[in-house]
Amino acid sequence: MFSLREIGLEGCFEILPRQIQDMRGVFIKTFHAPTYAELGLETEFVEEYFTTSCRGVLRGLHFQTPPADHAKLVYCISGAVFDAVLDLRAGSPGYGKCAHIELSAEKRNLLYIPRGLAHGFVALTDCTMVYKVTSVHTPAQDAGIRWDSAGIPWPGLDFIVSDRDKAFPALADFESPFVHRHT
Repeated sequence: MFSLREIGLEGCFEILPRQIQDMRGVFIKTFHAPTYAELGLETEFVEEYFTTSCRGVLRGLHFQTPPADHAKLVYCISGAVFDAVLDLRAGSPGYGKCAHIELSAEKRNLLYIPRGLAHGFVALTDCTMVYKVTSVHTPAQDAGIRWDSAGIPWPGLDFIVSDRDKAFPALADFESPFVHRHT
């Protein structure tokens, strides 16, 4: 039903769902709790939302701190994005390292992001991204790392970045509240 490929950080997976295609179009199941649980992924999603972005919009690097931290499932339902994650789990072999992947409506792929990773993307085209998260948005726990401080090889575009995202601390100035737990 789903195939997984770890993308370089422990517990972070590209998910390729099975696609059923015929003359009517395509049917894709993006989430199936029993299968996700069998794969060791969190399945208690409590919020879902989407964003639309113009080409060049960079969002991130975002996360929520404990106790409101969350796992996240993201995918692109129109257009394409360069999606990046940054490991913030103290004690993790991947701490401070990033991984990236292209998500697109054409590829129909998803990204599962475990707790303790910051997430961001840049829109390669006008796009719509869907997010499922395992905790309710809590403004007091909402945080981020400055997008240009973690060595992510962002594509060469003229970025449109919010003042909020520009004001996040650099990775070097961040003291992580996340603890690595072996998966």
